Order: sequence, then C-alpha cells, then structure tokens
Amino acid sequence: MKAFLVLGLLLLSAAVQGMVYDRCVFARYLKGKGMDGFRGISLANWVCLAKWESGFNTGAKNYNPGDKSTDYGIFQINSRYWCNDGKTPGAVNACRISCNALLQDDLAQAVACAKRVVSDPQGIKAWVAWRNHCQNQDVSQYIRGCGV
Repeated sequence: MKAFLVLGLLLLSAAVQGMVYDRCVFARYLKGKGMDGFRGISLANWVCLAKWESGFNTGAKNYNPGDKSTDYGIFQINSRYWCNDGKTPGAVNACRISCNALLQDDLAQAVACAKRVVSDPQGIKAWVAWRNHCQNQDVSQYIRGCGV
C-alpha cells in the first residue's frame, strides 16, 4: 500500500509540474503546426519566446499580483485576456478556453491560443519575455541544429 501511495504522489507531482520539451522537439512541433511565418513571426522567435517565458515547461504558472491574473503553460498565456481560470477578476477569455488546457503536455490548444494572441493588434509584443530577450536579437540559435 505504501508503495502505491508513493507512486501515486510521484505521478501527481509529474502531472502538476508539466513536461519540459526539448528545444528541437518543440521547434519541430511548432513547424508542423504552421507556426513558422504565422503572422510574419519566424519559428526561431516562437522558440525564443517559449524558452524565456516558461523554459519550455508545459506546467509553468506564474501569478501576477498587480492585476491578480496568472500566466499559464509553455507560452505563459494570461488569464486576464486569453483564458478562463475562474478566479481572475474581469477576465475576457478571448481564446474561449480553460486556462488548465494550456497546462497540458499536448500543445494543440496552447498553439491555437498563441495564434489568437498574435492575431491581436499587439501581436508577439504581448509577451514581455519576447520583448526583453528576443526582439531585435539574432534568434537563429534557438533553432540551430534542429533540422527545421
């Protein structure tokens, strides 16, 4: 019984932490989902964004005390505008998605929502980490050696 409890706790811990994607696996996945060149954004910029937002971790969550919102998943999509977590005051939910869906290891819903975010007038500049680490930088290193 004790072994099952320990195994259960380990599995629960893994589920809460999410999966950390390999940089090249992530780049190939995004390429397959049509992200390279979507709204004029290069694949290298998408990979750079995810590196600095979440470290490629699907389970990343960061609370923003200023507006009481939370950023979710590999792209750190915000609950104030893009998803519904049931606790962010005045949430818009423009992606019409539960924020928990953005924490899944299957990235289909996170990619669809990220496409929605960059379709807004602010575009990729909606992500602070992209502005701070990727904008006006040579981001080719983020896909180097990935065969994409």
